[in-house]
Amino acid sequence: MQIPQLRMESEFVQIGIRTTPGKQEIAQPKAEMTIKQPPADMQIRTTPGKLKIDQTKAWEEMDLMSILKRNEKFAQEGMQAAQEGMARRAEEGTELMKIEKGGNPLIDHAVNAAFKPQMRLGIKFIPSPFSVRIDYEPSRVDIQVQPNKPVIQATPQKVIHHYEPGHVEIYMQKYPSLKIETINVQV
Repeated sequence: MQIPQLRMESEFVQIGIRTTPGKQEIAQPKAEMTIKQPPADMQIRTTPGKLKIDQTKAWEEMDLMSILKRNEKFAQEGMQAAQEGMARRAEEGTELMKIEKGGNPLIDHAVNAAFKPQMRLGIKFIPSPFSVRIDYEPSRVDIQVQPNKPVIQATPQKVIHHYEPGHVEIYMQKYPSLKIETINVQV
């Protein structure tokens, strides 16, 4: 006997996907920048040093003095010698007036006049130490600095942004199908 039989063949759907990736470009240009540094304002004031050397006394001790100083010295020595001479003569006159008190003032006066006192010997440094006078006033330096701030000018640049979106394309790669057949099968 023959029984009909159904045979079914089906194919599933197949979907295809095609993608195009997106593209993005980002660029950041450098900022335009100028920097200027003005030099600092500086003022320097210098007061020169002063050095004074007075060696008048040293020259005088070495007997190398000006004619005015020499005349003054001779006048002073002459005045002192005259005063000493007057004092000595006054003393001698007083001794002679008092001859009655005893002694031999004439002989004593003759001995003193005949023999001058001896000069003393010794080391003498010419010129004497510290006879040269030195006076020094150091120089002074006054420095004034006024710094100037830098001048900075910056112009930022915009970002360059380029974007292409990606695409997704979906398509039917294989359509579904269903095939049904009847087959006679004998039993």
